[in-house]
Amino acid sequence: MAVPLYTPRVNNNDDSVRVSHLFIERGAFVRRGDPVADVETDKATFTVEAEQDGYVLDFNARPGDTVDVGSILAWMGSDAAELAPQEVETRAEAMVDRNTVPTLKAALLLARYGLEGNDVAAEGERLSVADVERHIRLHGLNRRSAPEPAVTDENRLPSASGKTVKLNPEERGMLRTVAWHKQEAVPAYLELTHDPEPWESYAAEFQRDHRLLLNPLLPLLAYRLVRIARQSPSINATMLNYERYEYDHVNLGFTVQAGMNLYVVVVREAENLTESELASRLGELQRSAMKNALRPEEASGATIALSSMARWQIARHVPILVPHTALMVAHAAPVNGVATLGATYDHRVLHGAAVAQVLRELACPEARQEKDT
Repeated sequence: MAVPLYTPRVNNNDDSVRVSHLFIERGAFVRRGDPVADVETDKATFTVEAEQDGYVLDFNARPGDTVDVGSILAWMGSDAAELAPQEVETRAEAMVDRNTVPTLKAALLLARYGLEGNDVAAEGERLSVADVERHIRLHGLNRRSAPEPAVTDENRLPSASGKTVKLNPEERGMLRTVAWHKQEAVPAYLELTHDPEPWESYAAEFQRDHRLLLNPLLPLLAYRLVRIARQSPSINATMLNYERYEYDHVNLGFTVQAGMNLYVVVVREAENLTESELASRLGELQRSAMKNALRPEEASGATIALSSMARWQIARHVPILVPHTALMVAHAAPVNGVATLGATYDHRVLHGAAVAQVLRELACPEARQEKDT
């Protein structure tokens, strides 16, 4: 008997989520606790796991689809040959305005399945791929009529012998980040050399005045980045449907290496914190990361980010953009009295001159933030 796997609620204020990734194919066998899909909101990503051993009979959504919380995400069964129940197309049938003008991609998909535009209900102004895919799922059309997916480097079996190893949650998070960087962003990189002494002196003075055990240079640099982002909303943004999406708050992402795991911890609404508060909050998140005890909201939702490899004496590095951000600043170790600040940025959102200005403001002693009062 088919058993539904429901769409979870990720955030209390969101009644729908976006399916960002499917870990397995239809008909695959999974064990209880195995990852099935990733769903996300603007603030967090959640991995949906199998609730029992069995086969995935069918998915009711594909990557990119937005689905309602509590709806059936997938069907599970004890036999791979079992048929998944098909939901009644009440929503589509209730629509009065059936716009049949398809987009180009929707038209190609219609042709693959032998459909006409007036066979499918459209939710928007034009018939979209999502509309056609929903119709195919609800009517159980034969997907074998569609061409087989092209073999790419990602799914081609390597020539050398080996075995597959399941990724842990941290590794899956890294995979999602790299995939977004590759598939969505148009990354570019530039860097600026500067004299590190003024910042080092300021950090030493701040550490002495606040009786801190650890050097606060990176938190102070991060604080300055937050202030710049608040003053220039275009860098605290991403691209959404050919429009710049500027965030309401500055959620600072900060890379933390915890053993073999790399985390991006997130200080939410960092613009509301003082230097001391930001340094304290980053310290708390770093300690949680070291214990692998981060909550979902503490490791997702970054709107801008900073990464440093100075502790390993790395002189330069090009970081990967965090999903849905347009800027990640790279801090490195000084060499012969000269330090480098770099930045990876999404060229869809920002141009080089804007990023260069950010780096100049970060590096320039005159641009340092005022001390806490």
